[in-house]
Amino acid sequence: MKILGIGADIIHNKRIKNSLKNVKFKNRVYDIKELKQSKLLKNKVNYFSKRFAAKEAFAKALGTGFRKSLNFKDIIIMNDKMGKPYYVKTTKITKIIKKKFKVKKFNCFLSISDEKDYSTAFAIIQSI
Repeated sequence: MKILGIGADIIHNKRIKNSLKNVKFKNRVYDIKELKQSKLLKNKVNYFSKRFAAKEAFAKALGTGFRKSLNFKDIIIMNDKMGKPYYVKTTKITKIIKKKFKVKKFNCFLSISDEKDYSTAFAIIQSI
């Protein structure tokens, strides 16, 4: 196993709070599954802030940023039954990682955290 990429990001929650007033922002950045999951939560600002940071951290771990047809909505963050966040391995993300790193199998790891003013995320892409 080899670490292929590491990324971290931190965001001021107020920035996302202001952005969420724009419906186009939400639809440009968040997948339908993420939007649906948000309806179950009280603190939507921190929910969306953590996911924004997680998407940025993943793009940094990938080493490309948001270019070469990688968009925010391509990176989907969900939670397992215990609440642990994870990256959804979509077909597009799988193709990008396999091509960029020339690997057949990989894992993605995610840690996200928030407090009153800031949200942070840490991402790792690892070959199997």
